[in-house]
Amino acid sequence: MNEVLVFDAVAKRFGGRAVLDGLSLSLAAGNVFALLGPNGAGKTTTLNLALGYLAPDSGHVRVCGEDVADDPVKARTRLAYLPEQLALYAELSGLDNLRYFTLLAGLDLSRGDLGALLASAGLAVDAHAQPARAYSKGMRQKVGVAIALARDARLLLLDEPTSGLDPSAASDLSRIIRATAEGGVAVLMATHDLYRVKDVADRVGVIHGGRIVREVDPKRLDHVALEQLYVEQLVS
Repeated sequence: MNEVLVFDAVAKRFGGRAVLDGLSLSLAAGNVFALLGPNGAGKTTTLNLALGYLAPDSGHVRVCGEDVADDPVKARTRLAYLPEQLALYAELSGLDNLRYFTLLAGLDLSRGDLGALLASAGLAVDAHAQPARAYSKGMRQKVGVAIALARDARLLLLDEPTSGLDPSAASDLSRIIRATAEGGVAVLMATHDLYRVKDVADRVGVIHGGRIVREVDPKRLDHVALEQLYVEQLVS
């Protein structure tokens, strides 16, 4: 399969503490990998290494075959990142926020194309012209997905994407993530949302002790079995 993201025995330490200890994973186009673990397990560090904001102490991170540590700026042109709290300009509309961020990426899109991207990301048409200060978190996340779609990213990184969303908004965002992957994008999501990974992920990796200690197909387990497996790995 066409591997978009590869972590090869990656280690990272902070202040003498091993946050990642030989982490290995690979992710192909069209697949969603959920990195499942509690706060402090190394999920955000993993995303920051993929983004090139951190360099590994050992091992390699590759995006589309390129070593991220060698050229982090080039690697970031291949991906899009949706943080847990997406910062938008409050007084600008969703459409104008999208236009601003796409211009920063060197894209000069028509308002029609921008509107189509927001619609593809699930933002209701009547919200396109509303100021972002009126948006819920779920609506802001949809603008973030539209930015990723506009960049034609090969890899989408998500940090706790459903945190703080009500069940309806979380279900809506999960559907959009799934549709994005089916369009050929590789998706890595860091989460501790056991319920949603069952619906959206192709693979789940439980991270503990700085490495993935168990990897499963969530569709082969019901929610109770997935929760039991998760707890067992963290106490073993």
